[in-house]
Amino acid sequence: MSEHAKKYGLLVGVDGSAESDSAVRWAAQEAALRGMPVTLMHVVTPILVSWPHGPAQANITEWQEDNARRAIAHAEKVVHTSIGDAELPEVHTEVRYAGSVGSLVDATEDSWMVVVGNSGLGAVGRAVLGSVSGGLVHHAHCPVTVVHGADAQPPKPNSPILVGIDGSPASEAATALAFDEASRRGVDLVALHAWSDVGVLPALGMDWRQYEDLGHEALAERLAGWHERYPDVQVRRRIVCDQPARWLIDESDKAQMVIVGSRGRGGFTAMMLGSVSSAVARDAKVPVIVVRA
Repeated sequence: MSEHAKKYGLLVGVDGSAESDSAVRWAAQEAALRGMPVTLMHVVTPILVSWPHGPAQANITEWQEDNARRAIAHAEKVVHTSIGDAELPEVHTEVRYAGSVGSLVDATEDSWMVVVGNSGLGAVGRAVLGSVSGGLVHHAHCPVTVVHGADAQPPKPNSPILVGIDGSPASEAATALAFDEASRRGVDLVALHAWSDVGVLPALGMDWRQYEDLGHEALAERLAGWHERYPDVQVRRRIVCDQPARWLIDESDKAQMVIVGSRGRGGFTAMMLGSVSSAVARDAKVPVIVVRA
């Protein structure tokens, strides 16, 4: 199914928070750039009420209904004020009544991309990486964009796109999206590769520069073919030794967005599943797109 045939197009989880507003602004601009619709989705989680006699019941309160209407109406206004002179994208709205993470994950099966704030308003307050954004990073069926709110860096329209590359299927998908994003925006692409992913162990007496050379060779192989498909995109290669999450976060200060695979291999999976993508989504102050294979 093509990106334009997806039912929800570019799906945005909204709750009225500053992080949600930032997500809506970014999504509106992305939708205008691609000429696709935006769906603003608010999820109302039923409140479980226990009775002295009889089973507990899940209820939706009047204030939850009012809050849902306000959140959707506010998000629609943010869309209209976010795109400047660009053509206003088609906007759809939907309210669901269930768990936030499960509802949005289900909707991602028919979405080209889902966009959320890094944290939002919830009964348990703000986590290190919000439960919704964290759940989507690990379980969504489409690319997930995590956008920061008040602590986000100002937009850098001429700054490059940063992509983490390791050769895994998820990384290949991230590379494809990164070239497309850079081409549409007319900016450079910075390709970062951790040479510890080359698959060799340091040999006694071997010069570390030889490993760096192997890293350059591996990165060149993984970029082969993309130059022909996107001749307008200038690529800057960045080779690092290890700790790709830290390097991606550091390099993100000079980028307008970061694109990574949901999980990789070698240098990009030295820690637990999803640790790199989760760390970058949590700590980078620019939008982070996590792409699944």
